[in-house]
Amino acid sequence: MVNNVPDNRSDIADDKDVNNQQSVYHYQGNATIAAESLAESLANENYFDEVVICDSALNCNRNIQGENTLSRDEVNKLAKDLNADFLIALEDIQMEATHKMHFLPEWGAYYGTVDVKVYPTVRVYLPNHKNPMVTVSPNDSIFWEAAGNSESIVRAQLISEKELIDQASEFAGTIPVKHLLPSWKTAQRYLFSGGSVDMRDAAIYAKEGNWEKAIELWQNQYAVKKGKKKMCAAYNIALGYEMQDSIDTALEWAIKAFNIAQEIDKMSEEVTSDTSIENKPNYILTTLYVNELQERKNSIDLLNVQMKRFDEK
Repeated sequence: MVNNVPDNRSDIADDKDVNNQQSVYHYQGNATIAAESLAESLANENYFDEVVICDSALNCNRNIQGENTLSRDEVNKLAKDLNADFLIALEDIQMEATHKMHFLPEWGAYYGTVDVKVYPTVRVYLPNHKNPMVTVSPNDSIFWEAAGNSESIVRAQLISEKELIDQASEFAGTIPVKHLLPSWKTAQRYLFSGGSVDMRDAAIYAKEGNWEKAIELWQNQYAVKKGKKKMCAAYNIALGYEMQDSIDTALEWAIKAFNIAQEIDKMSEEVTSDTSIENKPNYILTTLYVNELQERKNSIDLLNVQMKRFDEK
């Protein structure tokens, strides 16, 4: 983990004042704090065997115009000196701070807020590669507030400029982590459980985590039912395979459910004001599920590429 942020930029880019009630400031973040925060956040995820940080800024004497990426020679030397597989470089931290002051007449009080949007830029470098492997430029916000019976008291209670930059810089180091490492994402799923004895029994098996037995009953239903009941069985089969991480098979069954839903909702007919998409619940439900499974498949393919680094071990 290296700090490659130029340190010769002006802290404050501009200052806009709107009727003395809203002020917008732009800052360059504290790269040292952000780099340490990023290294610590990466280490806390326990994905890498070891995270090493290069404390000193690398980019302090460069021309700040244009790109300031590391050269292949620099990457190779740093990776060798640090005994690292690759480098994650913090290369920029921009902040936009919006200060607002409100008077609340019903309370006879003032309410002040500071909302800071933080824009870190991180690049990943592999040894012997000419260009960065990937550039990550996420953003997020951090917020402070204060209230009191006078505007001066509220302004005194709000965070100072130095503390704002320091705390926002520490926060900036945590933002890129979920874009650099595999992470969990919670998703909502539906399960059809009524309509027949097999569907009810299968729902019980599903609740117990016995997806193989549940799928067997749903497949029985799929073979003999028509219309919406057949669609529900196919949808549930897709869910059963997804819960077992058989995403390709789940996607096949979700597409079967989608095709049946198109017939049920008569999607081949011209959509008019009386038959708008909102009146196509089966089509909407199955379309969303197919899209979600496709997204998950793409994510798993990317994850498998990332995990190839462990193949030799």
